[in-house]
Amino acid sequence: MTVTDVHAHLLLPTLQAEVRRRDPDGFEAADRLELRRNGASSQAVSGPMVGARIPQLTDVGERLAAMDAQAVDRQWVSASPSHFSPWAGEQLAVWIACEANRQVAEHVAQAPDRLSGLGFVPLQHPSRIVECLDDAVLGRGLAGVEISSFAGDVELSDERLEPFWARAEELDAIIFLHPFGCSLDERLDRFYLANTVGQPVENAVALSHLIFAGVLDRHPELKIVAAHGGGYLPTAIGRSDHAWRVRPDAQGCAHEPSSYLRRIWFDTVVHDHAALRHLIAVVGASQVVLGSDFPFDMGLDDPVGFVRGALLDDGVTELILSGNADALLGHASSPS
Repeated sequence: MTVTDVHAHLLLPTLQAEVRRRDPDGFEAADRLELRRNGASSQAVSGPMVGARIPQLTDVGERLAAMDAQAVDRQWVSASPSHFSPWAGEQLAVWIACEANRQVAEHVAQAPDRLSGLGFVPLQHPSRIVECLDDAVLGRGLAGVEISSFAGDVELSDERLEPFWARAEELDAIIFLHPFGCSLDERLDRFYLANTVGQPVENAVALSHLIFAGVLDRHPELKIVAAHGGGYLPTAIGRSDHAWRVRPDAQGCAHEPSSYLRRIWFDTVVHDHAALRHLIAVVGASQVVLGSDFPFDMGLDDPVGFVRGALLDDGVTELILSGNADALLGHASSPS
């Protein structure tokens, strides 16, 4: 059994420095927004936390040693969402995506038997997304791309994203949904609510846009993998189903919203065994994949142990640790 962690990050310091050099005003404005969203006390903790993990976030040897300690055979490596830069103008955003694709590909190429890569697209510029997806999958040999829950005025239900969904489906590309930042802003600026509440909210909102807008009806072969267990949506999906049944304005999808959860994959970063068991009950054992959020402090230090600790059937455990991700990667590794 090949144990696969689908949620592991890479930091790109040279890219970050070049973005700052190319647009210092935009970069500083983004920093101010993050401070406003997270609050000074959380930022004071996050800085040293990330700093202490720089070796694991940048060095392949350190990454492999940590994987060995976790009994993880393969990681899907995606750049830290801090690199999304949703504020960047078109030219800079396209450069960021292509440069991130290049650096992720170079990183995973150092251990191709153990690492697979996910690239970037400039979500805030829908007209440029397809070319960056092609750059990632066809140009750099990556398994797919990582996207945020929204970017500027672009929600995942935006009609301008239709060519992107169609091309991702055509390529069998993995789309890893990982939010960065929450539009609730200052309401979450203390107690680390920007992460503990904001991330699950953003996952739920983004997936709801996909479902209610009928994106999964039009593109049934999409490979969407949601971080953080899909946030609050699997827990509260009954409310979505009820709205779909009684509200004509909530009937943009062909079937009950809960049925679409069995077409999406969800990682195990839920931090609670009861929550993991509930997730499996709602979405099906075939739709859950091992994730750790490596190597950040809000991740799972022992992701394999966490899954085994849920006391699931052996067959379900094997699917989550290995089989489901292997099946997804098998599709994504052979673009047409």
